[in-house]
Amino acid sequence: MIKTLINSQIAKFERAYDYDMSYARELLDIDLRAMLLFNKVMPLAKYHRDIPVDAWFTAKIVGGMHEDCGPCTQLVVRMAEQAGVPAATLRAIVGRKPEQLPPDAQLAYRFAEASLAHSLEADPLREQILQRWGRRALVSISFALVAARIFPTLKYALGYGKTCVRVEVGGQAQAVPQSA
Repeated sequence: MIKTLINSQIAKFERAYDYDMSYARELLDIDLRAMLLFNKVMPLAKYHRDIPVDAWFTAKIVGGMHEDCGPCTQLVVRMAEQAGVPAATLRAIVGRKPEQLPPDAQLAYRFAEASLAHSLEADPLREQILQRWGRRALVSISFALVAARIFPTLKYALGYGKTCVRVEVGGQAQAVPQSA
């Protein structure tokens, strides 16, 4: 009964975002307990406090691209579109052109890149985030980056990962340049 309910939730998610959740179906088929544990990650991925929506989605997309998961990146772009993030902002993120981003998204982009690179450049950017939005915003970005690693890692480990080459933004395909 619970597997039927979870399968129905998976199907609903797939329809809402035109996203293939075969990896989740396999996880459910392998072990219900494993799927229930995996579901506990979802609130972490959705934590969004005190940060503009475009900045939050910027961090999530940068994280997905860093993990080289095309379907994951596409999913977050679709979610960002549904949340009202402008297509021009999304194109700049996917195109790795932070200089074309609005200031809030640009700060999130640069911080996400620096954090994922374990760069010292993250320190002054972190301070800017704290000054601009506060500690909950920093946690929001941090959780976005952590979540961006969990899903691609699981997908690749289970054999469902696909490289990030092209993402659709505003109905148009856009190539995703490899990171510098």
